[in-house]
Amino acid sequence: MKTLKEVIYDADKQKIAIGHFNISNIEALWAIFRTAKELNQPVIIGVSEGERDFIGVRQARALVSSLRDEFNYPIWLSADHTYSLERAKEAIDAGYDMIVFDRAELPLEENIVETKKCVEYAKSVNPDIVVEGELGYIGKSSKMLDAIPEGAALSEETITTVEDAKRLVQETGVDLFSPAVGNLHGMLKNVPNPKLFTKRITEIRQATGVPLVLHGGSGITDADFVEAIQAGISIIHINTELRLAYRNALRESLQSDPDEVAPYKILKSVVQAMADVTKKRLQLFARL
Repeated sequence: MKTLKEVIYDADKQKIAIGHFNISNIEALWAIFRTAKELNQPVIIGVSEGERDFIGVRQARALVSSLRDEFNYPIWLSADHTYSLERAKEAIDAGYDMIVFDRAELPLEENIVETKKCVEYAKSVNPDIVVEGELGYIGKSSKMLDAIPEGAALSEETITTVEDAKRLVQETGVDLFSPAVGNLHGMLKNVPNPKLFTKRITEIRQATGVPLVLHGGSGITDADFVEAIQAGISIIHINTELRLAYRNALRESLQSDPDEVAPYKILKSVVQAMADVTKKRLQLFARL
């Protein structure tokens, strides 16, 4: 089986993207894994700090590893949005395949210093671990939004610059880079999220020399996804869409049969709803 880094670079060359889907429970994991397996697509499972605390840091690792081992399948675990070196080391020591080290709210100099420390520690433990660095503020909450988060980088003057991106990548040694290019965490209610600055994606990909990651994929239009992938995005994060599908399907399930008490029966339609979201995204990202 190829390493995660090899699969990412293959996607980069083919101008397709790998889906990175967050989970909070085993229902979501099964929905994502079975769909990826059906489509024969590699997949990354993400767990944020809050999701790791809910599932268990090592328990999340055990779940994903068991699927990879049992089915000999390219599924990996990512420590999504990790905000401190302490939490990064926790995930590295637990055997995670990827660390999303998010110090984007810090000044550039401090971001570089901390991200470099994360890279050095990660590679000392496991040379194959993939570390991602970030620049630019895109909000933090994966939820339905009434308005654009204050301070989000959504203009040509505030999105990640080519110069800053190149410097962070070169001085830290990260394997992947995530810019702020008009993307947002969460989904705006009733309207698509802002349009992406795909020209800047192209410029940053060329300048940094590493594959790029798009956070805040939920709410972005299909046309923008296609353009972003062609411009240099190799991994796309989806979370809010899955959470919305989960909530809506659960509400319907409980209302349709209020006397049912078996969780695996109540949640059957919930798993299917999340699988439907996953399938739609994987087909688009891989041009299936």
